[in-house]
Amino acid sequence: MTHDHGTPPVRVGVLGTASIAWRRVLPAMTACPDVEVVAVASRDPRRARRFADRFGCAAVTGYEALLERADVEAVYVPLPAALHRRWAARALEAGRHVLVEKPMATTAPEARELTALAERRALVLRENFMFLHHPRHQAVSELLRDGRIGRLRMLHASFCVPPLSPDDIRYTRELGGGALLDTGVYPLRTAVRFLGRGLRVTGATLRVRPGDGLDVSGQVLLAADSGVLASLDFGFEHGYGARYTLWGDRARLTADQAVSPPAELRTQLLIEEQDRVEQLLLPPADQFKACVAEFAAAVRGAGASRGTGRAAWHADAVATLELVDAVRERAVRVPCEDGGPEIA
Repeated sequence: MTHDHGTPPVRVGVLGTASIAWRRVLPAMTACPDVEVVAVASRDPRRARRFADRFGCAAVTGYEALLERADVEAVYVPLPAALHRRWAARALEAGRHVLVEKPMATTAPEARELTALAERRALVLRENFMFLHHPRHQAVSELLRDGRIGRLRMLHASFCVPPLSPDDIRYTRELGGGALLDTGVYPLRTAVRFLGRGLRVTGATLRVRPGDGLDVSGQVLLAADSGVLASLDFGFEHGYGARYTLWGDRARLTADQAVSPPAELRTQLLIEEQDRVEQLLLPPADQFKACVAEFAAAVRGAGASRGTGRAAWHADAVATLELVDAVRERAVRVPCEDGGPEIA
């Protein structure tokens, strides 16, 4: 099978049967002519078979067995966060390109280790932050550059979701659970996207379960070298919300539904001045397909896959986890009696 330009699609194997793979990523991959899903691996043969039946690929029992397949040239890793580094590294060591769910590791040193391994092996390593691939963020950057809101002074970003199912793996510390590594990395990455690297954590608070200290929500204050300030909110215990606001000395610019807008939605940017409000409607875009296509292009050596482009992706991933580490170190921890399911 080849697409319009005669280039064969990137043959992808999937390590794990997570919900995000079932709901979002594998449907995008099967809809992308540049990608062919050839196999899905699980430790549970029934789970692998369920995915294989839906997505028209082979079912594999065990992750190592998938890495041994000659027909797999790239690997998608939707495992729990604590397993990202191990299996992304194994895939890179096996000579496979890697698309790993966010965050690519649980600490900045782990992320540096992974990116260095990818560089040494000349392989593509991408973190699956799908929201970054929606074109409206580029539209926001252009409005900023054009001075539409004046000089930027402050960024606010939030991503909060309602409480999860009691058996959700994100409530398990050993698997890299907690709100900071799940919802928290979105506003942190948004800050890196618009304010650049080298941000300092000037304050942080985490609401934690008394039994095991698992963080269920939090707030972070950041300062950029430019003097721009940022305040971020995240958590598992709120009505759903995902938005960011850039506040300049002339106006505020807000993007709502910032994490996963439906592909058919005409997204909106709101610009608020003292005596005037403007709504900008942008064309629909499928960020899931865009993310998958960009990964395939990187594997095939196109676009931003070489040199500065690849280095920028790696540096942003490390910078985000440096902020995560700094939040862990600095945070004031506030016990909460109602934060998620009680531990046994």
